[in-house]
Amino acid sequence: MTTNRLEAFSDGVIAIIITIMVLELKVPHVADFNGLTPVLPVFCSYVLSFLYVGIYWNNHHHLFQSTCHVSGGILWANLHLLFWLSLFPFTTAWMGENHLATAPTAVYGFVLLMAALAYYILQSAIIAQQGKGSLLVEAIGCDWKGKISPVCYFSAILLAFVNPLLSTGLYILVALVWLVPDRRIERMLVKTPHDLSHESEP
Repeated sequence: MTTNRLEAFSDGVIAIIITIMVLELKVPHVADFNGLTPVLPVFCSYVLSFLYVGIYWNNHHHLFQSTCHVSGGILWANLHLLFWLSLFPFTTAWMGENHLATAPTAVYGFVLLMAALAYYILQSAIIAQQGKGSLLVEAIGCDWKGKISPVCYFSAILLAFVNPLLSTGLYILVALVWLVPDRRIERMLVKTPHDLSHESEP
């Protein structure tokens, strides 16, 4: 089957995730700027999670631009990724409302770590279906960002028990690294559709 239905479903889930996160921002009951102070931690955690969801959506889009056919394994791997992304609203609100307490900050990092691993599993499932000579393999290369991110998340989880601010700093750092445009797959997509469909055959 083609990727259209999978991409449409994934886009819908991601849109709902963002909607749920923004609904967690409670409106102050006072009409001055001081009323924004209590919601500032939740807002900051929302901004960070919005960036992460946006990064996953962007990379998910490029991932399936390099994919012509979807197998059952890819469908389940994609659902696995969406499961961990769907936990972002809960962990975002918990961390923000508790002002970067140890447990919420560590759990936030755990969800980030599992989402990163789920994305790697999805990527691997696509490569397994397309073959080692596929466009995606050539585009990914050494994938240093994909390898260093889980290490940073795991380190941040441990640091949460020492100083949650250090953990948050690592989460922000990884997000900033991924915000730098990654054009590996885009550069490969300049090939003709005929070339892409040929390389995507298992």
